[in-house]
Amino acid sequence: MFPIQPKHLPSWMESFFFFLFIISLISFFIIVIGTKPHIPILIGIFLLIAFGFLKKISYKDLEEAMVAGAKSGMGAIFLFFLIGILISSWMISGTIPALIHTGFFLIGESWFFAIVFAVTAIIGVSLGSSLTTTATIGVAFIGMANAMDISLAITAGAIVSGAFFGDKMSPLSDTTNLSSTIVGVDLFDHIKHISLTTVPAFLLSFIIFVLLSPEKTANMANIQNYQEALVSSNLIYWTSWIPLIILIFCTVFRVPAFIALTISSLVATFLAWFINSFTWSEIWSIWFNGYTGTTGFEPVNELLTKGGINSMLFTISLVILALSFGGLLFVTGIIPSLLGAIQDKVKSIRATIVSTAITAIGVNVSIGEQYLSILLTGETFKGMYQKAGLSKKALSRTLEDAGTVINPLVPWSVCGVFIADVLGVSVLAYLPFAFFCLLSPIITILFGGKSIGAKQK
Repeated sequence: MFPIQPKHLPSWMESFFFFLFIISLISFFIIVIGTKPHIPILIGIFLLIAFGFLKKISYKDLEEAMVAGAKSGMGAIFLFFLIGILISSWMISGTIPALIHTGFFLIGESWFFAIVFAVTAIIGVSLGSSLTTTATIGVAFIGMANAMDISLAITAGAIVSGAFFGDKMSPLSDTTNLSSTIVGVDLFDHIKHISLTTVPAFLLSFIIFVLLSPEKTANMANIQNYQEALVSSNLIYWTSWIPLIILIFCTVFRVPAFIALTISSLVATFLAWFINSFTWSEIWSIWFNGYTGTTGFEPVNELLTKGGINSMLFTISLVILALSFGGLLFVTGIIPSLLGAIQDKVKSIRATIVSTAITAIGVNVSIGEQYLSILLTGETFKGMYQKAGLSKKALSRTLEDAGTVINPLVPWSVCGVFIADVLGVSVLAYLPFAFFCLLSPIITILFGGKSIGAKQK
């Protein structure tokens, strides 16, 4: 990814052990101490600079590598800013509330686990955030399952599966944007391509959840409370669907993602002013800080409190640090040295895809950080895909299939710790039932090299 030439080329063993030391240090800080990933990554940057000095690399070269690394992610960073605005504007135009309200109509008196999976997936796509979906709708479904004496572990598995389906397929998702940008693929081309493995995983998971569902469930009062509170927010009108229709229209006609999201955000903002009677002062504040729900039902308030540029700053700052970290891994020769060793052993298309998936899973397990599994794996394998005659879309798809969806299955990962806390179900308890997350890397490993569009044209 980085147009950076190494200033030193250490042996692969030296590179491996130094890289293992840094990864272990980052893992210790995140897993044992529980710090935010920014801190250990920054410490890793300090160590790489010290390593560069020992190898007589000038600070100017090291600094240029950090800047070049951060610069390579500017496309994603601009999209992250815009996604924060889009989510807040979709909230005040009623688009997201309308999607959630419609999703609740799919809840019936049977197929409970399958419907939880499907509704969570719909809401996950509309919100673009797996953790927000889990912490809002997921908590409601867990409460329903508990009241009806239905397996909490399977319910949690359905919630996690649906939430991370949404995380993969939503144009609002930061990991989806990151996966496409890191290898230079258009966002909507990326979403179209990952459907080759994501749709089969979704269908298989849905069937399994149908088979596991109890014959009949009862007491839909909790869902009615959500629906009534969403209606009482006075955000939902027939015009609420217009921003979504515009985004779909732009997708069909292959409008660049930044332009499509901009148009949809501006239309939603206008509707919030013209139809929903928000003042321009309120709108500009919501653009930055996000919308705050004001219904009489607190769970819905938590669901609607979202968006804004400010909500994306955590992700943006992490991406900048991680890409700078990657730039130093290149200029010090650590990644090029490891790449050379891997390239000597990877000879086939299948081996390339399998190695990518295993690396993404390994980073998730060792570091427990979703973004780094995408960033570091993407950096490592981009050149190898080109050499093997594989398209960039094949790499971005594998990053999602084995990077994005694996994080919630790791007990010490950022997503795993968060989900276990908010749902009250341990990762090891729901892991066997998170079928979508388990099937995605298996499908991409088995069929990734044979999928349409895997090879370069």
